[in-house]
Amino acid sequence: MPWPTPSPRVQELIRQGAGIALNVPEEWMADLDTVTLSGAARSRIADDPALAEATRRTNRANLLTWAAANVRAPGEPVVAQVDDAQIGVARDMVRRGLDEAALDAYRAGQSVAWRYWMKIAFALTRDPAELEELLDVTSQSISAFVDDVVTALATRMRSERAELTRGSQAERREVIALLLDGAPITRERAESRLGYALERTHHAAVVWSKGPDPDVTTVDHVAEVLARPTGGAPSLMVSAGSGTRWVWSQAAPDLAAVEAAADAAPDVRVALAGPAHGVTGFRRAHLDALTAQRMLARLGSHRRVAHYDAIALVALATEDSERAARFVSRTLGGLEHADDTLRETVLTYVRSQSNATRAAESLYTHRNTLLRRLERAEDVLPRPLADNPIDVAVALDIVRWRARG
Repeated sequence: MPWPTPSPRVQELIRQGAGIALNVPEEWMADLDTVTLSGAARSRIADDPALAEATRRTNRANLLTWAAANVRAPGEPVVAQVDDAQIGVARDMVRRGLDEAALDAYRAGQSVAWRYWMKIAFALTRDPAELEELLDVTSQSISAFVDDVVTALATRMRSERAELTRGSQAERREVIALLLDGAPITRERAESRLGYALERTHHAAVVWSKGPDPDVTTVDHVAEVLARPTGGAPSLMVSAGSGTRWVWSQAAPDLAAVEAAADAAPDVRVALAGPAHGVTGFRRAHLDALTAQRMLARLGSHRRVAHYDAIALVALATEDSERAARFVSRTLGGLEHADDTLRETVLTYVRSQSNATRAAESLYTHRNTLLRRLERAEDVLPRPLADNPIDVAVALDIVRWRARG
């Protein structure tokens, strides 16, 4: 039911507040994102880097849509503009097996937005009558706007689910979901429906686009490089979202070809895992690839390709990003921000079991050069390298994988 048009004075206050909301501090948006992606009900969204990033983008889009509309026409109903990006999020939720309950994330975001909107309102006026009218009108406006967004997305999800229940892709996704959940489906039946043998050795991959508007053709090209049969070995590929593909193959991927394909597609990332055997290995390899995917996203890594075997310890050590950052700073001191060559020298030296000759050979440098670099590193490390080489190696590995700067 439409609410009364606010008084001219309150219209002006809403316009001023909406102007502030167009440029809210980043920590406000970070709080909105955190709450939106928190809680057991939304963990499947938070754990999926592509879905989580898309949700963050839609948070900003919704805030800007409502604020811009109230700058133009303060206090008037705001039309929900469900754009292609939001439709893509709804589609991908369905393809991950989520239902309309996942849209509760928007309700959680609404509560945070309202809390910060009240801060803005109280900064604009302390007049009780003005505040009452201002908060009453905007409360109804925000609720109606979010209701309309959620309703539009729920409708899209129902349509998408109906579409996905038809065709071979839907059948494959259903069987894969059963296998990944450990549901009681016989191996023979699963193999028949997938057209893929399970009692073999499996290599798994997740290919996804981190950009706001996924180039599906590019994602498919990289996925096809992974799925390309080597020596006649079969493979399996399914769409897990508009910009995400899951791949299994029974031959080890051609890493050089995968890296070349990824290098030609700046927004595409690849997480690999395996080999692992049998039905359990089919599931395990995929879950390990998902772990690698989450780690790349969590660290904002510039790396385009990551294999679980290379990042398992870093993934475990960085589950809590804040604690990991403190561990790195406390362990490395000045070495954390030293040049790449110095950090790589120390890491190679530790991995060479503190054998300077072997480390120098690995780095194709003179032993005396390596020793001089180690002396420089000792000058900036909080403790002597010999006292805690394992901690230093783990911290340096975290720095290698996280985003530069």
